[in-house]
Amino acid sequence: MKMWNSFLSRSLLIIASLILLCSSVRVRSQLTTDFYHNSCPNLLKIVHQEVKTAIENEVRMAASLLRLHFYDCFVNGCDASVLLDGSDGEKFVGPNLNSARGFDVVDTIKSVVESSCSGVVSYADILAIVAKDAVLLSGGPSWKVLLGRRDGLVANQTGANDGLPAPSESLNQIITKFNNVGLNTTDVVSVGSHTIGLARCTTFNQRLFNFSGTGSSDVTMNTEMVTDLQNLCPQNGDGNKTTSLDQNSTDLFDNHYFKNLINGKGLLFSDHTLYSSDDEAVSTTKMLVESYTNDSSLFFKGFANSMIKVGNISPLTGSVGEIRKNCRVVN
Repeated sequence: MKMWNSFLSRSLLIIASLILLCSSVRVRSQLTTDFYHNSCPNLLKIVHQEVKTAIENEVRMAASLLRLHFYDCFVNGCDASVLLDGSDGEKFVGPNLNSARGFDVVDTIKSVVESSCSGVVSYADILAIVAKDAVLLSGGPSWKVLLGRRDGLVANQTGANDGLPAPSESLNQIITKFNNVGLNTTDVVSVGSHTIGLARCTTFNQRLFNFSGTGSSDVTMNTEMVTDLQNLCPQNGDGNKTTSLDQNSTDLFDNHYFKNLINGKGLLFSDHTLYSSDDEAVSTTKMLVESYTNDSSLFFKGFANSMIKVGNISPLTGSVGEIRKNCRVVN
């Protein structure tokens, strides 16, 4: 009897696991590259043109739009919850406060899309397409964006505070947060890279003045870079001043960021730790940094593959969620 019970328990566990796996595969399979082929055939062209216009108006917007999709998917999955207003909004948590931007651009894109095909396209899908176009228009790779997501009904401020990678975190902390949403260490290096965009002084000034709680490895930052940054970001200065995340290659999506890491010029502690860390996982991330430094096409391929995985994080499909009319509030 005990053997039978043990066998039965194992069988039920296997069946439950298979059901969960099939359910996950079914949800992902509902995302397709041609989801709007009939309902909104010009969607990709419309979004591409609007993103191009936004970047021509402000080149920094490329990084901001890419970040919106990435941070949206890390909380509640890719459901456009990052766009929601309200006191419990994700856009107001520490990692996003005074940092997440581009909401007005998304509003404009949605408006143009609505004039072509009203009530059809979700904000979650718009964010996914926008991220790809932002990278492509900055000189980076392209990829086939899977579509068919629906918009979420609630924001998750607690999840954002707990789940979003932060600029002062260690390699192990960042890897754990990536693992929590189904991403691995390779994804950390690929899509965690900051090859375009700007960062505020407040996100890295603890490295400049040896504030407590940042780890002993901070001192390996390039000394000339430290001096320049101390002049830009003095103690008790304006924490909202910005500088390039990828020093000497601010707006071009390329592999220069990884060369900076090797030379001690990673701006954020979370950048620096990919190549210079006491965590055991650094053997893997260091190897990837060196590989991407030597082969930009390998980086582009890795980034594109990881972005497809990011876009597959717990999407709402079918009748779950809604097609939001206003990005900032539910219908």
